[in-house]
Amino acid sequence: MSAVNDDTVTSEARSGLRRQVGLRWRSRDPLLPALPSDLPPGCGAPLRVTGAGGAVLAAGSCAHWEGEPAALDLTWGAARRFELTAWVAGPGGPAVTRVLDSLLEQWREHLVGLPDPAAADTAAVVTWPSRDVDGAACLLRRGFAPLAVIAARITGTDPSQPATPGLGGAAVPAGVRIRRAGTADIDTLVRCGLEVVRFDAHFGGVQERPSTAEALRREFTAMLALPRPWIWLAERDGEAVGMLAAEQPEQAGWIAPRARSAPVSYLLLMGVRAGERARGIGAALSARLNEEVLAAGVPLTLLHYAQVNPLSAPFWSQQGYRPLWTCWEARPPGCIR
Repeated sequence: MSAVNDDTVTSEARSGLRRQVGLRWRSRDPLLPALPSDLPPGCGAPLRVTGAGGAVLAAGSCAHWEGEPAALDLTWGAARRFELTAWVAGPGGPAVTRVLDSLLEQWREHLVGLPDPAAADTAAVVTWPSRDVDGAACLLRRGFAPLAVIAARITGTDPSQPATPGLGGAAVPAGVRIRRAGTADIDTLVRCGLEVVRFDAHFGGVQERPSTAEALRREFTAMLALPRPWIWLAERDGEAVGMLAAEQPEQAGWIAPRARSAPVSYLLLMGVRAGERARGIGAALSARLNEEVLAAGVPLTLLHYAQVNPLSAPFWSQQGYRPLWTCWEARPPGCIR
């Protein structure tokens, strides 16, 4: 097994590797894409691992991302990110771990050669299938931490992916009203959104920026411009105690390639005021979205949650979501071992 020091991998070898990765993914998780999207061009760093006879065992693409000062994406992670798209073939076990380790070593050498690899507010990011456990030990050994999860809920509109059994609607708690938000609620939505961001900031992935409030305002304003926006408020005595905002398939195309079923909806933000948690408000909000998704015939809903948030994993599991991808980060990139 060796690294490839140029970018001369043939299109035939690339296509073959893509098919093998698809087979590997399908053997791990039926919700993963049948085939990975083609490797993005990235920065052009030659990240390849070959085996006997020159067979390509792995390939990677490194994208360099820097957030615009006013962008909402800047809230969801480091200001500068180096994102590795990794294709690793093979049935599993130690051989796959060794191949991934070799690919990560090449990426580490590439990153440490860049200016300021130890600069603050930078991260190296690898998004790896959650059920492909062969990668976990390798990523941990290299200094990555699992900060976030992309979780999926099967609606049941796709015959090949039956809905999770035993999950019905949740009753709205006594004294609480859930209603669709409108343009007059924009200040309330921004306030609730900031509460979610500030809580999630405890867990290392999310960071409130000076531009976050205005970015949330722009995001919610665009969503509210739709005929039937997927944004709801939970109110007690006329005061907002919870909110949920979700992207409809037309807005969620950016994340749809992460899943086999399409189209998808994306749950952008959901939060309940601290003193109102554990009373069924979050479950009722989630159920309201599920009703809308089912009526629209959307087979899958995706969302992100913080891996180390002690509330998120159990709550979203109870709502029928389960991990699909895990987002691993090393901050700063220079700390990759």
